[in-house]
Amino acid sequence: MNLRKKKALAARTFGVGIGRIEFLGPRLDEIKEAITKQDIRDLYKDRAIKIKNIKGRKAKPKKKKRTIGNVRKKINKRKKEYVVLTQKLRKYLAENKEKITEKERKDIRKKIRNKFFRSRSHLKEHIGEKK
Repeated sequence: MNLRKKKALAARTFGVGIGRIEFLGPRLDEIKEAITKQDIRDLYKDRAIKIKNIKGRKAKPKKKKRTIGNVRKKINKRKKEYVVLTQKLRKYLAENKEKITEKERKDIRKKIRNKFFRSRSHLKEHIGEKK
């Protein structure tokens, strides 16, 4: 008795692989007469057809590897400190631009950009010495 077509029909009906379908021996005659999907469903309810459990390992989702493109770094704390200090010093320089010449101002702005001044008071001292 070749029941390969009946197994394929049962597999399509239940949405599983052919290897998971199992027919019970004493009821093979009933299975052989089944033509439609509904017949197969009825036989499954009557337990003439069994569906085996999945064998083997279950696939786990792959972990994301840490490559250059996947690194999410927070903005460096030093950079934030640099931006705050630079803005503060430039603002102070703009407020006191009458006290110094244009050439000195450009020189001081370069020094601010290169982190020459530690603080606002350090900049004040430097401007005081320039006078």
